[in-house]
Amino acid sequence: MTARETDLYPPVKAFLEDQGYVVKSEVGAADVVAVRGGEPPVIVELKLGFSLALVHQCVARLGLSDDVYMAVARGSGKRFLKTVKDMTRLCRRLGLGLLTVRLSDGLVQVHCDPGPYAPRKNAKRQGRLLKEFAARTGDPNDGGQTRVGLVTAYRQDALRVALYLFEVGASKGADVARETNVARATTMMRDNHYGWFEKVEKGVYGLTPQGAEAAGQVQDQLGG
Repeated sequence: MTARETDLYPPVKAFLEDQGYVVKSEVGAADVVAVRGGEPPVIVELKLGFSLALVHQCVARLGLSDDVYMAVARGSGKRFLKTVKDMTRLCRRLGLGLLTVRLSDGLVQVHCDPGPYAPRKNAKRQGRLLKEFAARTGDPNDGGQTRVGLVTAYRQDALRVALYLFEVGASKGADVARETNVARATTMMRDNHYGWFEKVEKGVYGLTPQGAEAAGQVQDQLGG
């Protein structure tokens, strides 16, 4: 039998009644309204799955009460668990609550409650972000592009090294670092992240065919 949004109501109603609320459905624009004594009403919007429309709906209900939950049918698998994790983070930022309902047995799980949220800043990640920003030359990427082909500061340095070797030939790491102003040149050539470099002899590196191709393309773009 195909699940319906109304299948979520009995478990949510029972869950709230167990906490002393009087619960009624389809009150005004709200799917579920629960009242306990003189407290502000609790509003719950029921949906079988997550959607932007559900988020908009719940945000609109914040104009009626500070205690607004979205309740969705619980799915299975890693993809659903990741979605719940992402939605929990979003709900906390918006001041919403999140419930999931397992339709097989009516289990209601609270992932977060409504309330103000002040996100903690990650100083380490912020430092990495600013370091990459400072190291990047120019603005070579299109905003919103995928990670494929993304030009990072590391890639820019690797291209400088590759261009030098393309023009000069196999060289000592110290010479490459000095002439390109890429302090990590020797490490980059040894690690060979892009498959562009090869060790010719101790401390001396040259270009692989892939490296020569990459450098040649850049030189053509520069009109060299």
